[in-house]
Amino acid sequence: MIQNGQANSYDVAIVGGGPSGTTVAILLKKYNPDLSIVIIEKEKFPRDHVGESQLPSIMPILQEMGVWDDVEAAGFPIKIGLSLTWGKDADQWDFDFYPVEKWQDEPRPAKYEGQRTHTAFQVDRAIYDELLLNKAKAMGVEVREETRVEQIMITDDRVDGFKLHTGDVITAKHYVDGSGTVGLMRRALGIESVAPKALRNIAIWDYWQNAEWAVEIGVGATRVQVRSLPYGWIWFIPLGPTRTSIGLICPSEYYKNSGMTPEELYLKAISEQETVQKLTANAVQEGPIQSCKDWSHLADKIVGENWFLCGEAAGFADPILAAGMSLAHGSAREAAYTILELERGEIDPDWLRLRYDDRNRNNIAQHIRFAQYWYSANGCFTDLREHCQEIAKEAGLSLTPNQAWRWLSQGGFTTESLGLPTFGSFDIASAKQLLELFDDRNRECELLCNGHNVFKLNLHGAEKDHMGLMRDGRVERIECWKKGANRLPNFGIYKIVLEVLNATSDGDEMIKLLRQALRSHSSEFEQEFALVRCVQALEVMIQEGWVIRGKNKKRPMLNISIKDSKFVRKTADTQRAIEEHGAAGTIKVNT
Repeated sequence: MIQNGQANSYDVAIVGGGPSGTTVAILLKKYNPDLSIVIIEKEKFPRDHVGESQLPSIMPILQEMGVWDDVEAAGFPIKIGLSLTWGKDADQWDFDFYPVEKWQDEPRPAKYEGQRTHTAFQVDRAIYDELLLNKAKAMGVEVREETRVEQIMITDDRVDGFKLHTGDVITAKHYVDGSGTVGLMRRALGIESVAPKALRNIAIWDYWQNAEWAVEIGVGATRVQVRSLPYGWIWFIPLGPTRTSIGLICPSEYYKNSGMTPEELYLKAISEQETVQKLTANAVQEGPIQSCKDWSHLADKIVGENWFLCGEAAGFADPILAAGMSLAHGSAREAAYTILELERGEIDPDWLRLRYDDRNRNNIAQHIRFAQYWYSANGCFTDLREHCQEIAKEAGLSLTPNQAWRWLSQGGFTTESLGLPTFGSFDIASAKQLLELFDDRNRECELLCNGHNVFKLNLHGAEKDHMGLMRDGRVERIECWKKGANRLPNFGIYKIVLEVLNATSDGDEMIKLLRQALRSHSSEFEQEFALVRCVQALEVMIQEGWVIRGKNKKRPMLNISIKDSKFVRKTADTQRAIEEHGAAGTIKVNT
């Protein structure tokens, strides 16, 4: 029994029972069941929470946590991508994680394999968060709901304990802040968090019953709808057969100057956006309408002697990229792995903490940078041109797509997924296509490898270093090359490209060797998908100076088109592809 006022000691104490806190707890228990862990949560679950749209990067984490099958069994809609009206032309375009014309209808619940490894979920957070919390309980984590942390006890850069509203004092070897934007530990430690002035928005939302889905793809798959307005944008996220989350994002200053209540502004937006108005014509609001501050921010420091900041406590990137939950689950996994290694005592603790801080802060910073560009590129905000200009000015943006590409990729491409050429939740080709869609000054944001056919590895001035690969509960030190701020891992897709570069410098021969190396993949689509990633890895290596490109006039030049991508395209092009190639599954469009 816990006695009021008595100190309670654990190995790990976590404040916040949302996805960040439960991800840390579940992974710690999976790989070290002997650890004593407590989660302190101020609310009683289930409870609604905004932030329902996920990205595919979360799926392998859920699989590792042992909850993917449970989440799938809950029947949440499959997110195959999103449909947007954005940019100067106000055209509708799709960003799909998997080519819709290749989608195969399959019964649900399904397994985490094949096409499902490329998708995500749209989750009802009341159900989703409770599912994760119950999983933590089942694994032996102590959970105290309806319990407030009234004081974070601090000595210099060290947390000494949590004083609860009950009078209990929780002490632990490691402390984790998963309290979201409240940032209880961050604030108590006096850590500054930078919030770009022009990304200080508000969110206003409600849940609706019986709204129509904009698109139905096969069994339970759909796209999130993002619709730009002159004063912000609307999200439309089906959460189940009958429940839909609909929200408005607009600048805080616009809301203040409008003279309207949150409800008045929200209902105005619903009535003025034609697609959303049609989809909700026969729907009913649940109410009450909710609102909150929606500021992008990044903490100056997210790890200390015995503490970690995770998820939104560490930083938050505007929801236009739907990256909030990816950052939450991802940083929580990083924290769990770091604690596991600190407990083993086999790796330099300073290296582990520095790795956690650099990797996760860079990741959040890239997402914020992408959001800044995204807003500055939106000519649809006709009533808010000053807002977009302010974003551009604060970010130093007056850039062609190629200049924007260099700016967006600051911090490197190996921050988000070791061994994969991605950043800001986008692959390289998709990101470049977005730059073209957003800027009509230059429609040729070409791949750097095009127009060349000689590619030589350049390790001059580089030195050997190590990066951390998280696998099976261990942080493995993976060899890499380091040159300035850039690192080139000898792992994953990059390793395949490195081996091919060591075998040949001829472009045509490289593509042939890459295809041979990828034959073990399960299907033709997976082989082509992996080949695209290899080409994108080569692109990264050229940009960062790891590869020097040249020309042999006697041999054909590479000419790889990113315009043939099935992932970013105007909706009219998506429809043409479906008509020309047919769809493997059923597709129903309601708008």
